[in-house]
Amino acid sequence: MIEKKQIQDSEKAVLVGVIHKNQTDRQVTEYLDELSFLAETAGAVSTKRFVQRLQHPDSKTYIGKGKLEEIRQYVQGKDISVIIFDDELTGAQITNIEKALDIKTIDRSDLILDIFARRAKTAQAKAQVELAQYQYILPRLRGMWKHLERLGGGIGTRGPGESEIETDRRIVREKISLLRRRLSEIDKQAFTQRKDRGEFIRVALVGYTNVGKSTLMNLLTKSDVLAENKLFATLDTTTRKVVFQNTPFLLSDTVGFIRKLPHHLVESFKSTLDEVKESDILLHVVDVSHPQYEDQINVVNATLAELNCHDKPCITVFNKMDQYEKQNIDEWLDDEVKASLINELMERWQRETNGNAVFVSAIMHQNIDQLRTVILQKVREIYRIRYPYKTEFPY
Repeated sequence: MIEKKQIQDSEKAVLVGVIHKNQTDRQVTEYLDELSFLAETAGAVSTKRFVQRLQHPDSKTYIGKGKLEEIRQYVQGKDISVIIFDDELTGAQITNIEKALDIKTIDRSDLILDIFARRAKTAQAKAQVELAQYQYILPRLRGMWKHLERLGGGIGTRGPGESEIETDRRIVREKISLLRRRLSEIDKQAFTQRKDRGEFIRVALVGYTNVGKSTLMNLLTKSDVLAENKLFATLDTTTRKVVFQNTPFLLSDTVGFIRKLPHHLVESFKSTLDEVKESDILLHVVDVSHPQYEDQINVVNATLAELNCHDKPCITVFNKMDQYEKQNIDEWLDDEVKASLINELMERWQRETNGNAVFVSAIMHQNIDQLRTVILQKVREIYRIRYPYKTEFPY
């Protein structure tokens, strides 16, 4: 097994971000806010943030020597157990930082992999996460000395020689091949199950992580899908049969997207995302109360484009409208002004989605009936086009 640097509950963490030439201070603050939430989801508490503006990251330690010394002075004598970088580090950079600070160091990708490892419950999800972990670690073996279990004795404290590194690489490649074969078999079984679903129209919930997809799933299907205020609460696709006004269809909840999602995870979870690729209609759920919800929309659209799903019929569901009103509309305004501001938001997004936007609050059950009506109209349209001569599906 890989020697994992998993975060333990109640660990104290320091976050580190770098402002590159094409980034603004505001963007990096947003990234670190999200990194802090990721750390919290993994069980850690962030105590301080360090940010440095650099034209190019340092090849040895990613950040400059002065900033590294500043961090060292801060953590000295404190109960800090992990340093988390918002950007991906090389194996050599992690090794050099850990030598300088004498503290466990991980990057954003490692943190997300840790969360996915905790959340994985089914054999498929566990295999997907393990595959992503091995793919992540393979190019870092030389710099990080992440040693694998072997039949012989352990490696000495001076680090592995070339032959040991090559042995590790061979073991990792063999593990990757094994996991890919295992996932291929699981995917074949899943494909057979999807084929057995018959002629039902398929609707898939997609969106940024923690926008309320699972809560909406529970409302629309009257089921009990796990819904938490944590990132990546859902890893495995959940599919339920739904009937609106005697019209049946299948509704699936899928893993949430996130910015800077490790490429290996996207690759590993493509089989899970087949539910998105094979769907007929997408419900793109948006947390409209989030300050960067437009950036989140762009991240989801980019990921859908990567999956070749960007041209599917899509209903954009702007969720958490109750929170949006609390955060953005002064309670002392008169009702007419409030209504005008809300209408302005709705009209803008109706234009940008070609009239395919619905504004709801899943928690408050606000406008859920309207959402059901819009979904029903889309589903019936596809039934009519796909099965024009069938009569068993009531329209």
